[in-house]
Amino acid sequence: MPKSGSLFPTDDDYTNFLRSLKERIRQAQIRAALAVNNELIVLYWQMGREILSRQQQEGWGSKVIERLAQDLKREFPDMSGFSPRNLKYMRAFAEAYPDEQFVQRYAAQIPWRHNQVLLDKLKTPEQRLWYAQKSFENGWSRDMLVMQIESNLYTRQGGAITNFERTLPGLDSDLAHQIIKDPYNFAFLSITEEAKERELEKALVVRIREFLLELGIGFAFVGSQYRLEVEGDEYFIDLLFYHLKLHCYIVIDLKVTEFKPEYSGKMNFYISAVNHLLRTEVENPTLGIILCRSKKKTVVEFALDTVHNPIGVSTYKLRDGLPSTLQECLPTVEQLEVELEAAISELENKQG
Repeated sequence: MPKSGSLFPTDDDYTNFLRSLKERIRQAQIRAALAVNNELIVLYWQMGREILSRQQQEGWGSKVIERLAQDLKREFPDMSGFSPRNLKYMRAFAEAYPDEQFVQRYAAQIPWRHNQVLLDKLKTPEQRLWYAQKSFENGWSRDMLVMQIESNLYTRQGGAITNFERTLPGLDSDLAHQIIKDPYNFAFLSITEEAKERELEKALVVRIREFLLELGIGFAFVGSQYRLEVEGDEYFIDLLFYHLKLHCYIVIDLKVTEFKPEYSGKMNFYISAVNHLLRTEVENPTLGIILCRSKKKTVVEFALDTVHNPIGVSTYKLRDGLPSTLQECLPTVEQLEVELEAAISELENKQG
């Protein structure tokens, strides 16, 4: 029952409730990611075992790996784990760990790139197991694992082997983040490009927000992934600003793909929703800006939800035709294009 006869929980009750839900969601994310990781590592071990067996028993040469890589890539073009180099790692992985139960219990608890490090830098199963265990228990990133191996932590702390603790990696640990975002797992699920696009768009939202606020021409930040509810359904705007000089809301939609006609329809919907839900009688109609990354160039589209200024790729694909009062208070197309291209190049270099 609500306290003090109130229909709503107290602030402390709600805060604790929200915190527990967020922790439960994060733990579920980690468990799901670990399950995918486990399946992937076992699959890699099984593939490596088959390659090793064929080469040892039937005398297949090393060139079979090149052929196998080509055939698998042709069949699974969205998966990035079937390069000749990775297939050789699978063979070495199976050779280093002959027991599948051992792989499932220990090696499959850490990402594939962690296992590659253990193969490259350590010679004995005991040391590999010890560092795998410590990576899991302490939430080490791949770089941290390399540093600990190179500092010879195994010798300094003693090499006692214990079982993996039956707990998840710490919610905020580097390992938890790496498992959730591991590119091999995304490739395994065939969602690599979609995941990369989402990550890139999220990073661009931050960059464009900072860029517009630094311009100093009237942008006031309202929110990112701003929630709108229309007839019981939720929608989220990438960036929502209020312009102090224009006295209107500005909706910004960011895409890292080619411009598609449906983006205009989506923007029209956002503009209409903001006008209906947020705009007051004293405020001007909402303005929409679509930023798209084309193979040829960046596309900046301005959209107004009025009869006299219809949205359209041909009409407002660029800034031509916008009223002079708007042109004076908005960044130029060239400014947005340069900032977007610079941000994308920098972020893609970091990801690569």
